[in-house]
Amino acid sequence: MVDISLCLRQPSWMVDSKRMRITSNSRWLLSALILLCLMNQVNSQKRGAPHDLKCITNNLQVWDCSWKAPSGAGRGSVYEVCIDNRSHSCYKLGKTNTKIPTLLPGDHEITINPLHDFGSAISKFILNEKNVSFIPDTPEILNLSADFPTSTLHLTWNDKGSVFLHHSNVIWEIKILRKENVEVIKLLTYNTTLNGKDTVHRWSWTSDMPLECTTHYVGIRCYIDDSHFSGRKEWSDWSPLKNISWSFDPGSQGNVFPQDKVILVGSAITVCCVTQEKVLSAQIGNTQCPLIHLDGENVAIKIYNISVSASSGTNVVFATKESMLGTVIFAGYPPDIPQKLNCETYDLKEIICTWDPGRPTALVGPRNTIYTLFESFSGKYVKFKRVEVPTNESYQLFFQMFPNQEIYNFTLNARNPLGQSESTILVNITEKVYPHTPTSIKVKDINSTAVTLSWHLPGNFANITLLCQIEINKTNSVREVRNVTIKGVGNANYPAAVGKLNPYTVYGFRIRCSSETFWKWSKWSNGKQYLTTEAIPSKGPDTWREWSSDGKNLIIYWKPLPINEANGKILFYNVSCSSDEKTQSLSEIPDPQHKAEIQLDKNDYIISVVAKNSVGSSPPSKIASMEIPHDDLKIEQAVGMGNGILLTWNYDPNMTCDYVIKWCNSSQSKPCLMDWKKVPSNSTQTVIESDQFQPGVRYSIFLYGCRNQGYQLLRSVIGYIEELAPVVAPDFTVEDTSADSILVKWEDIPVEELRGFLRGYLFYFEKGERDTSKMRGLESGRSDVKIKNITDISQKTLRIADLQGKTSYHLVLRAYTNGGMGPEKSMFVVTKENSVGLIIAILIPVAVAVIVGVVTSILCYRKREWETMLLKHWK
Repeated sequence: MVDISLCLRQPSWMVDSKRMRITSNSRWLLSALILLCLMNQVNSQKRGAPHDLKCITNNLQVWDCSWKAPSGAGRGSVYEVCIDNRSHSCYKLGKTNTKIPTLLPGDHEITINPLHDFGSAISKFILNEKNVSFIPDTPEILNLSADFPTSTLHLTWNDKGSVFLHHSNVIWEIKILRKENVEVIKLLTYNTTLNGKDTVHRWSWTSDMPLECTTHYVGIRCYIDDSHFSGRKEWSDWSPLKNISWSFDPGSQGNVFPQDKVILVGSAITVCCVTQEKVLSAQIGNTQCPLIHLDGENVAIKIYNISVSASSGTNVVFATKESMLGTVIFAGYPPDIPQKLNCETYDLKEIICTWDPGRPTALVGPRNTIYTLFESFSGKYVKFKRVEVPTNESYQLFFQMFPNQEIYNFTLNARNPLGQSESTILVNITEKVYPHTPTSIKVKDINSTAVTLSWHLPGNFANITLLCQIEINKTNSVREVRNVTIKGVGNANYPAAVGKLNPYTVYGFRIRCSSETFWKWSKWSNGKQYLTTEAIPSKGPDTWREWSSDGKNLIIYWKPLPINEANGKILFYNVSCSSDEKTQSLSEIPDPQHKAEIQLDKNDYIISVVAKNSVGSSPPSKIASMEIPHDDLKIEQAVGMGNGILLTWNYDPNMTCDYVIKWCNSSQSKPCLMDWKKVPSNSTQTVIESDQFQPGVRYSIFLYGCRNQGYQLLRSVIGYIEELAPVVAPDFTVEDTSADSILVKWEDIPVEELRGFLRGYLFYFEKGERDTSKMRGLESGRSDVKIKNITDISQKTLRIADLQGKTSYHLVLRAYTNGGMGPEKSMFVVTKENSVGLIIAILIPVAVAVIVGVVTSILCYRKREWETMLLKHWK
């Protein structure tokens, strides 16, 4: 490039020209100067001059400037270089480049004069920092190493930051190359900062292909972004490549990498086979995979979106002509965050922490999740590892408590080859007490209505108060639960008094406990059965009396006392009769006999019945023998509702004792007694219920009222708990027949077979011969079937009129109750012949014959007369 620094043009794109100063009053001088410039340019083009000055810097401390020599310059050319801001310092060089200290900002004139090179011109350049290129020195890799099990490359280098005065941001570009033909597979960046001193940087990269599969190369370059430098900033040159390769054992048939790799479900993985034999095929599980050729005979396959493995892993197999090579891949999941983490204690000696592991990882054995429970206040930890196949069941860890420490801060860490997670909990362990199940339940009598329970509860509860529940069960009774508060102790038995019990009653006791602050109840203890001691019977037996059928003996009945009134085992009963004149006692009547018979006169007696157990006698139950006469009573009917029969009566203030309702089966012989019931004197109704009641059975019910220590019969009722249809048909016969009517008669159905209150009879009849009658669907309303509904149940005969003589009729009779229609009974009857009709039947043909004879005679006579007249006329 020609230097025109003495003119008004720039010599090149790198250097700015310096404008000449021209005085306004020296025009002639300007013209001469332009002419001189043109002549100089012509001479320069002929002889040549230094040109294309370029400057770069590697460290921002020194600029390395170079230029192109003039054409024709020899090897021994010497140049004089002068810089104007250096006090016009000049120095001689035997080469076409020079290093100069960094110049201050602004324009600087540089003169390059070729010495001893006649015919060459002097070149002047304007140099500015903006025209300088900043190209850092080529980085040097200090070390490249490999971690083959993880397929990770580790790179170290020095940034040589001590040569830079300012802090600057640096971008490192790292390229990864693979195989013998050095293909770039990755171009990555890494950012650092220069801090004025040499710093060694370390960088790691994990390959998607095992490092054993092929040779990997690494190169590095940098770009320094110095904010104080205004020139152009460029990338450094790439460093020399460093490589990593795996040493193949020539004696082996080959290897497959990676071995026993654990990967995330759904991810991709590259598997390779390093061998000296040709690989024919490869497959994962039962799926064939295309081969990727690497160096030599080495091949690889790429597996995408891998599915979860079985517990034994997923097999990958490479086949050669001579052998099969393979590896196992384990695809699973990283551990979930432990769910429902809970820490509690059974005994305030040991803390048990439980959690739900969440989603199964599908990794087992040495790849299974390891759980570590760390307590921050004490710095202690415990580990847990499951070896068997994981499920969603809760896991647990035990942590020994420390004396005088109540607050615990736990962190549960879950880790497997694919990742880790954690969950934390802060607990006051005295508020998270879940005691063991109470054991060794013992019962001791206090009296017949109170006992002392004791039980053993393992644990160190000396610093807390326990809240326990005692469950009390007895037969046919609602479960009762009582709370007791007990001061805690260490590994001891706990007593509690339980009162308000019934004597001679089997109770079942169970116990569970918690802390008074309450976290959880312990499990219920095993039940403890216990029979309380006996006490004196609290009431006398429920009694009734009946006179024998001959009226000479009084039969006394009593019911066994309920267990809650007997208060023990009843051994025998004492029965006595007293009047104003005498008292008569029977010998002791052993249980379970509940009946006694005494021969009495018709005087008034008070009967007394006392029950005795091993402790004492009950209060006496008293009942009067006297029966007050009653008026004739109408027998009423009643039908049950549900399981009982409702009986009502009007209030009677004269009844001062009580009411007694007794009942029995109506077919039972006298005296009639199945059971009885007493109700207070102010009652006006009651429902009679009994397990002995059966549908379709008639019961006799009697209501007695008590006044002045005597009983008077007030009502007599017959009833059913439920009415049913009769089981038999009425037995009927034909009492009389005529030519136009039939008289039938039937008998009553026995009560036992009636099974309800009789409401009427249905009588059907139709014409028909035996074995030919087709009387079906009697209630269907057929016109040829006549029906009569007899609702007067006292009626026992029926005359059927308007029949035809000497005709067969089919008769059917059925009885019905509110419970339904009973079966039918039928018979065939033929009506008698009608005599008047027979006479008429004989006379009509005779009369017809006479009339015909008379008419014939008359006609014959008239014909003869006509013939006579006709003969006379012709004559």
